[in-house]
Order: sequence, then C-alpha cells, then structure tokens
Amino acid sequence: MDEPPVGTAKGLLYFTEGSLAYAGHYIHEQHHPVHTHSFVEIAVVTGGEGVHRSLDGRKQLQVGDVILLRPGVWHGYEDCRGLDLYNCCFSTELLQRELAWTREDPLLGYLLWTGPNSMQRRGMLTSHLDAQALKASIVHLDALDRLSDHSIDRHRGDFIGRLMLFLSHLARAVAAQRDGDTGTGPTHPAVAQAMRLLEARPAHRWTLTELAEELHLTPRYLVRIFKTTTGLPPMAYLAQHRVERAAALLLHTDHSITQIGQAVGWPDQNHFARRFRAHYGLSATTYRQRFAHHNVDMRIGAVRGVTKKPLIE
Repeated sequence: MDEPPVGTAKGLLYFTEGSLAYAGHYIHEQHHPVHTHSFVEIAVVTGGEGVHRSLDGRKQLQVGDVILLRPGVWHGYEDCRGLDLYNCCFSTELLQRELAWTREDPLLGYLLWTGPNSMQRRGMLTSHLDAQALKASIVHLDALDRLSDHSIDRHRGDFIGRLMLFLSHLARAVAAQRDGDTGTGPTHPAVAQAMRLLEARPAHRWTLTELAEELHLTPRYLVRIFKTTTGLPPMAYLAQHRVERAAALLLHTDHSITQIGQAVGWPDQNHFARRFRAHYGLSATTYRQRFAHHNVDMRIGAVRGVTKKPLIE
C-alpha cells in the first residue's frame, strides 16, 4: 500500500474508514507541526536526530526512545535531521472492543490504560528500549507494516495478533523500567468493573460512595485497591476519562462547549475549563480551533511532512 490509512485535517490525524491498526516507517526532516490524533499512537525512534515537543516541553530524542500517546494528546517534532520513526497506530474502537481485556492485565493495562494518565502524565507515556528490545520490536512492527497490503475483512486476526505481539513486548520492556510508580499491582476484578462503570456513564454525577455501593465495597477499600492498580483514586480516573472524552467531542462534533461539558459530567463551565486546560495546556476553544476537523474535506492522504521509508531489511 503506497499511502497509509491516515488522513490529515487542521492538525488532526485520523484513520480513514475501515482502518483498524497500522505500522509505518517514516523519516522526518526539519519540523513536523504540532498535531493531535483520534487514535492511539506509539512512536519508536530508530535513527536520526530530533526534538519532541509536547505539553511536557521539548525533549531531545535518541534511538530507542518510545512515546505512547492516548487519543487527543497533541505533540510535534522540531529540529529533525533524518529523524527515523516507526509509528504504530490503532483505533479507539479496537481498544474499547477487542482489546478491552487488556485493562485487566497488569502489564498491558498499565501500558495502554493507566500508565499514560498516572503521575500527572496527561495521556502520554515515554520509555526507552535497549538495542536488543528495539530489534525485537521492529520485527513485530515490520510484520504489521507488511499487512497493510491485506484487507481487514480477511486478515483481522492477523492485524490484531501482530499488534498484540508488539504491545506485549513493549509492555514487558516498560515494566522492567518502572521505578516509583504506584500503579504496579495486579488488577483486582472490582477495579476493572469500576473502570467500566465510570467509562460507560461519564455524564453521571458519580460519588465515591455510590461507586463503592455498586461494587459492594467500602469506599476506603475501593480507593486503596483502585490506586494500587491504576496509580489514581477512582474520581481522578473518572476526570481523566472525562477530559479525553471532551477532547474527542471537540474534535469530531459541532456541539457547543457548554453541551460538551454537560455531556462529560462537568456542567459547571468554569470547572470544565479548568480541568481541560490543566490536562491539555490549552483552553477548549483554542484546542478546537487548532485541531478540530469537522466540516473539513476528509480525503485519504499521507501524514504531512514525513517520507515513507521501505521496510528494514
């Protein structure tokens, strides 16, 4: 396939219709402007030089660096000189459906669900792979890249299988480097159920007492087991989900900011504004103006400012 299944519009990268998961090898030169994604992205640095720009500031990249971004997080690249990246992307639908079980796995749950939002990371998790781990990761990414020439209908299991091999390898590498992060314990079944309840009804006026009653637990015990697993208390986890959901609505709908605040459970607009800015570093209005793609021509196209590189031999 000559072009990736990724469209670009007003600083938003999105999957074209029918896309599921994708891996592509790219070389960045000079600058790649700030943008956001409607999918999960994992960028693996395989060569060259460059600076990663995000809400956390500017970071010089080196070979082996890995950046995982939840949907809605913005970032860009600067001062690139042959910055060689392997990008792995997969849809939120896949995460919520076929990969929903990963939230109950200690390593994958941390990588995909809790790690990016624990310790005030605001949807972005960074790590580093040594030479051996990087080589093994590229094997799985190459295999996923080669599947780009195959149809999803006939090879859905292959796409998911190859993606899982990469994610499992990366999750083990990340786990080996974790130091001082509280979200390291095995997932308690009640925690997984609490996460599902909160995500299913973000607009509900949840209280810790009500959530604990739903799970037949005491509030104190629920907070303890939830924080052991996720690194966050339940209401903080809900806030992270709400702000991510708000970003999606800003990007993909024409609903007013007031309507979006109500839809995610923050009818007080001042409270919503503070929460959103604290997470993304931008006001909701600025975020929408900079990144929203609704009413924009959604043609299939390559990611701007990058060059596709052949598979590594």
